Amino acid sequence: MVQIDPSLVQWSAVEAERDGRPLLVLLHGVGSHEGDLIALAPYLPQQFVVASLRAPLPHGDGFSWYSLSTPGAPDPGAVDDAAEAVLAWLDSLGAHHPSVSLLGFSQGGSLSLQLLRHAPERFAFAAVLAGFVVPAAGDDATLERAAARDDAVTAARPAVFYGRGDVDQVIPADAVERTSAWLETHADAEQTVYPGLAHGISQEELDDLNAFIGRVTAAPVVDGGASVVAGEAASAD
Repeated sequence: MVQIDPSLVQWSAVEAERDGRPLLVLLHGVGSHEGDLIALAPYLPQQFVVASLRAPLPHGDGFSWYSLSTPGAPDPGAVDDAAEAVLAWLDSLGAHHPSVSLLGFSQGGSLSLQLLRHAPERFAFAAVLAGFVVPAAGDDATLERAAARDDAVTAARPAVFYGRGDVDQVIPADAVERTSAWLETHADAEQTVYPGLAHGISQEELDDLNAFIGRVTAAPVVDGGASVVAGEAASAD
């Protein structure tokens, strides 16, 4: 059983300044750590308190949410375990935030969508940057549970921002196509492809993300800021 270590969470605000503010949870990519995506916090709407989590499994010099396997198609059970760990951590916070939203990069993006499958009503929105949706796999009972979760997502129609680069060599083309089709079916999704962007995050994408957040939450839009590229080992899991 994997767990989130609360002592390793990096926050954008001290504890006394978190209560009553909407929470944005950052989920890094494989081989990275909680200190990576927290660099985005100054360039996101400032009414959010941002929490950047460390994935529970060691991976090289960083960490991962689940073990690597087939590129773009990891073991869904392992992704479920990671999702349950994040939900347990959220439960431990209590009712101190009026809303919770997700922002995940690559492997963290796949986890964001898996979290929507587990609890679609719990999240105000999800931002998936260079990520993908995990395909269902397993016996008949497992596939039935997965289909029921997807039906619950369809009923909720969560707001999702899906951004990716057109020269990303990490996420396989079939995973990209699967994700785009899944979002069209199950979510209220904004999908944008960025010319010339590889496996990272561009300033243009960050600007579009802020505009999306403003539309779905009535948050003020943050203009400009330094270009930010999220670091990650080259893997599609």
